[in-house]
Amino acid sequence: MRITLIAAGLLPGSGDIFIAVEEDAMKKLTVKEILAVASMLFGMFFGAGNLIFPVSMGQLAGSNMWQAAVGFLITGVGLPLLGVAALGISRKEGLLELSSMVGKRYGLLFTCALYLTIGPFFAIPRCATVSYTVGVEGIARGASHTAGLAVFSLIFFALVLFFSLRPGEIMTWIGKVLNPLFLVCLGILLIRALISPGGAISAVRPQAGYADQAFFTGLLEGYNTMDVLAGLAFGIVVVEAIRGLGVSEPGETAKSTVRAGIFSSLLMALIYLLVTVMGAQSRGIFDTAANGGQALSQIADYYFGSAGALILAATVTVACLKTAVGLITSCGRTFVKLFPGGPSYRFWAVAFSLLSFGIANLGLDTIIDYSMPVLMFLYPLAITLIALTFLSGIFGGDQVVFIWTTGFTAAGALFDFLRALPEGLRDGSWIGRAASFGAEILPFSEIGFGWVCPALMGLFIGLVLHFIKQKRELFS
Repeated sequence: MRITLIAAGLLPGSGDIFIAVEEDAMKKLTVKEILAVASMLFGMFFGAGNLIFPVSMGQLAGSNMWQAAVGFLITGVGLPLLGVAALGISRKEGLLELSSMVGKRYGLLFTCALYLTIGPFFAIPRCATVSYTVGVEGIARGASHTAGLAVFSLIFFALVLFFSLRPGEIMTWIGKVLNPLFLVCLGILLIRALISPGGAISAVRPQAGYADQAFFTGLLEGYNTMDVLAGLAFGIVVVEAIRGLGVSEPGETAKSTVRAGIFSSLLMALIYLLVTVMGAQSRGIFDTAANGGQALSQIADYYFGSAGALILAATVTVACLKTAVGLITSCGRTFVKLFPGGPSYRFWAVAFSLLSFGIANLGLDTIIDYSMPVLMFLYPLAITLIALTFLSGIFGGDQVVFIWTTGFTAAGALFDFLRALPEGLRDGSWIGRAASFGAEILPFSEIGFGWVCPALMGLFIGLVLHFIKQKRELFS
């Protein structure tokens, strides 16, 4: 019996992946099959948007970039792969079922919040703004930024909506041709920049949080990739691919996911490190850019002039277009499943495209500024959900442990959320006072990890209650 598995452009950098095999009730994947899944993982997790954060981190971290890079790789590469493995171990059929271990209402709320975050609120608008900032803005010098972004994003989301309502050959063509082209162009830029560095990394003075807390600042910077949230949302695609290749035992499914993840994560980590180095070395030529998009555009223009800027602009724009189409399609289909008696897919696709267009015109800096507080709240909840899934064998998946751990994590993460809000919202208001209060009572709050101790406390209480209940049931 022939099995065909399709993963169609669901995440940043993804394209249509077709895997066809003859089913032989396989229990373990061959090296070739592991590499095929690894290719899928890389395509799903890496896109044009993932470049802007390591290059910016390199510029800011300077001589401390190696510590920062280690932190970035933990949250930008390691945790997303654990999220995919968690779905494999749990035998759940997606994020809604996994997060409903806390409770059905929580599962629905968390799933909606996560998809909206990696969808029309932040990730999809970021596709348009990254394309404009990295590509068009560098070419159309002197043009009004506001007007230029408005016109570009209108055309961009008109195309996104057109293809989202007619998903077909465009995803295959873009995924198989333009994603490799994007990586080739990036490779040329990286090689050119590394051969002729703009300056010595050791001579670049670290800025902002990278001066004193480079590792922890790098950890938080990894949040911006949104890949932990994306891994939970779409990890079932990878798990189903592995199951479809003949692996049915949960432990072996997780092992196969990790094995494939090792290959994909090595490539992702290598690219992240090289882009970070390129960003740090560019400080010998440029001042720190306002964001990673501008930094990448400046570097491409410096080494290749207008020709390089054109190639980079076209490649990044089409890669982001593909990403946005995949995300609109995924979010639309998910919301149809979440609300079966509600609007049709066409309604969700139009609504998400319009919403993304409006948010995109706030600009890349604004999107990044406002996405960070949301990620500071959602990431701890995603991390603890992954951790509890791996630890569930200890407490038999008892819901009480999920509830207490998640409740305390949310309380601690709320203070991190308030602390990460833009200064204009935080300073001189009750928000600022609440954030200061949280920083005083929660250890590690000053470095963005005020949720850790509450999470551990909630886990402890949940485990104690579980074992008390277990003991009562044993002697009753």
